[in-house]
Amino acid sequence: MGSSRAAMAPMPQPVGDRFPEVSANPVKLVTEEPVSTFAADVDTASYAVVRRYLRQGKLPPAEAVRVEEMVNYFPYELPAAQDRDQPFSARVGIMPAPWNAEAKLMTISIKAMSLEAGARPPLNLVLVIDVSGSMDGADRLALVKSSLRDFARELRPSDKVGIVVYAGAAEVKLEPTSDKDEIIDTIDGLSAGGSTAGGAGLKEAYDLVRRHYAEGAVNRVILATDGDFNVGNTNPATLADFVEEQKKKGIYLSILGVGAGNLNDGLMQAIAQKGNGNAYYVDTALEGRKVLREEAASTLVPVADDVKFQVEFNPARVSEYRLIGYETRALAREDFNDDRVDAGDVGSGAAVTAIYEITPAGGKGYIDPLRYGFAGPPAGAHGDEFALLRIRYKLPGQGASRLIERPVTRRDEVTSLAQAGDNQRFQAAVAAYGQKLAGSRYVAGLSWEAIADLADGARGRDPDGYRAEFIQLVRTADGLAR
Repeated sequence: MGSSRAAMAPMPQPVGDRFPEVSANPVKLVTEEPVSTFAADVDTASYAVVRRYLRQGKLPPAEAVRVEEMVNYFPYELPAAQDRDQPFSARVGIMPAPWNAEAKLMTISIKAMSLEAGARPPLNLVLVIDVSGSMDGADRLALVKSSLRDFARELRPSDKVGIVVYAGAAEVKLEPTSDKDEIIDTIDGLSAGGSTAGGAGLKEAYDLVRRHYAEGAVNRVILATDGDFNVGNTNPATLADFVEEQKKKGIYLSILGVGAGNLNDGLMQAIAQKGNGNAYYVDTALEGRKVLREEAASTLVPVADDVKFQVEFNPARVSEYRLIGYETRALAREDFNDDRVDAGDVGSGAAVTAIYEITPAGGKGYIDPLRYGFAGPPAGAHGDEFALLRIRYKLPGQGASRLIERPVTRRDEVTSLAQAGDNQRFQAAVAAYGQKLAGSRYVAGLSWEAIADLADGARGRDPDGYRAEFIQLVRTADGLAR
């Protein structure tokens, strides 16, 4: 049985790796704050970063762990929408929490429609590649080149790719072209050396996309870097403002992080979240293939922009709740209806899941009730409902959002973990794993072995072996935590 991470001495962070410091979401009383609002997140960087640490025989720093990115790393078999006007379907479920006998887990999942190969719009991409000295090494530029070569081989005749590189300065290496051989030859010829003018590289890449902007195409910059910007514009806030301006011009952003010991995860998160962007971390050639080939449509082709979730809990049924993860995606309640507020973008075929730990009304929660407090209303007209889920989204290129509403009722509840589906139970196992790695007190009593067993029992169909790999990573963490 693994000991709690909270009882261990903190793992020293490697020199140079930088992660944003974020406090975990607190437990909230429904009578005081009944509404929870956050933006969708399809990033998966945290899962691969954590995997790299574990494979190197080290527990990751708590700051490297973003639970929602771990849960959303895995493909889930969910019914996908078929209508481009409402491009995703929603599924909710309630089951017992595996780490707290007094609580339940409420899972919310959406699955975006998958565009058929013939329906995918053409790509107008500019690869902006960090070739500074810090990128020298098999786990950096060599891995980027291998991944991008693999990606280039799958391009269609209607797709165009340009290449910008940067070290001490930025340079256009290749004007946008559909010639695969020319693209691959340019990638093959790259080598690392010099300082890191990342801001200049981004500017040059966006300029190149704009010069070749194609209506009806996916206009996107793909940045491959370890994030070590040390020349020119290096301020994360200024860079975030810059990419936010570019998104207003219809240009999306994807970031591929690489490297160990010099990773600036904080910078990559800041600019990805502001620039109609998504962030991934590539630690192996297999991960590069997953992001850029197997999941290319969800990585590159958006079907919904500015996706926001809002959950209103019914105090007659729920006394407390805690959103697990999404700390960097929190929104104010009023942001939900404000179409000027940026949120997450969801690609073709992508799945997004959020998990709440909830305490049923009348149950023993984390917070003592107030002596003179309001206990909550009687059940009333909506007594069958735990919560109301609202989802706002925009169709790509449109400025006005659309709304989906869906109550969460007793019909969505199962009374035992065994009754829950494989997806729900596996998501619960991943959420427990992420929290335990981060040292969360909420899962301190749940052993690593119990998490592995929960995941193993929910493995289901696993054609690519992602779930089997996860179970091994849980067991690796167990050994390192002893």
